[in-house]
Amino acid sequence: MTNPAVTRASTSEPLSACVEERVVGPCRVLMLKTPVQAVVSWHGSFLAYPDIAGGDALLQVLAVQLLDKGTRDRDRFAIAEVLEDRGAQIQFTSEALRVSFRGRALREDVPEVLQIMAEELRRPLFDVTEFDKAKVQYTASLQRALESTTTQAAGALSRRLYGTAHPNYAPPVQETIARLDALTVEPVRAYHARHFGARDLLMVFVGDIDAEALEQALHEAFDGWPTHEAPPAYAATATPQPPGRAHVFMPDKLNLDVRMGHALPLRRTDPDFIPLYVANYILGGNFSARLMSTIRDELGLTYGIHARLVGITPDYEGHWTVGVTLSQENVEKGIEATLDEVRRFVDEGPTVDELEDKQTTITGSFKVGLATTGRLAATLYRYAVQGFGVDYLERFPREVEAVTLDQIGAAMHRHFKPDLFQLALAGTLPGAEDGLPTR
Repeated sequence: MTNPAVTRASTSEPLSACVEERVVGPCRVLMLKTPVQAVVSWHGSFLAYPDIAGGDALLQVLAVQLLDKGTRDRDRFAIAEVLEDRGAQIQFTSEALRVSFRGRALREDVPEVLQIMAEELRRPLFDVTEFDKAKVQYTASLQRALESTTTQAAGALSRRLYGTAHPNYAPPVQETIARLDALTVEPVRAYHARHFGARDLLMVFVGDIDAEALEQALHEAFDGWPTHEAPPAYAATATPQPPGRAHVFMPDKLNLDVRMGHALPLRRTDPDFIPLYVANYILGGNFSARLMSTIRDELGLTYGIHARLVGITPDYEGHWTVGVTLSQENVEKGIEATLDEVRRFVDEGPTVDELEDKQTTITGSFKVGLATTGRLAATLYRYAVQGFGVDYLERFPREVEAVTLDQIGAAMHRHFKPDLFQLALAGTLPGAEDGLPTR
């Protein structure tokens, strides 16, 4: 498929200059016509504002899982037949405070596919039989999560960093399974009625677009969809415990996952975000990063180690984390070696060669990420939700390329504090008794 970014670059025309913005009924719409023939991709969402501490996250997940299981106008089989016959796709996702959706269809089929998507969002059936099936499927996925050292360690770390009202808080899997087992379909229906609506409704379309036909299709699909009045009900800041450890005993897991990290009083729009993003990528962003070179290649203590900025949005703070997989006999040695390398990196900063190499990697990966209509729609959507203008398609790589060693060092010393790291370990821990979890 033709790369829209490359095609536009060959004419020296900024990609963002070709984005058209309209307000169509209750929806803010961004349209980007590209040379790709016949295909249109889209990505969008609305604010749902679940009550995080009140347990709405589970209700939102189930509501989203049931959207494509039939509407009050047609059953799931009729929907599937239309989509399969046209080679079209629709997917829904629960994303913390928002419900998102994406789709893909041939240009001539877009109006019909949008109509189906609108029906699923506005008039889901919430059939009891389908609800029971969704419960079984979700319970199975949670049972698999109980066996995942990665999931268990990450969840334990989140509970040391956040209160129950923060979107990044992950409740214990066992608690979610118990809640799910007792749940009926009625609270899910009530959640949909109260939290689904055209609140901050945004849609991004990329591909072979007929703007006037698309606007008409959106009017027919979404006119009259009211907003909802559910208030914001979440904590925007972290409330970390004093530095310490959480142990999750998992029998017969001799390779342990370790997560270490601390809260970051930082939003996505903070000027320090890009310097920290680049710094973190140099430290642990890919296979040639500092941590992989030292902890894996030089010391031979792990097969996998990474560093991430997690859950940082314009609406709430997130955290900085380092994750490493260690054998039982290397747990303490690996933790200390990792902490030593992180401290050294924060104190000394990256080298000029490391900075230039990772700047090239980040900007190159970004351009590759615009290679299809779907990826381009997702990127435009992400920046729009984050509050950036469409010109951020050009500004983001320029901001990365402009970062200096001095900016990275100053940002790290303001925000990266390895001595404040919380630790969370999951697996068969040395000295744990009788398979009982310790927290």
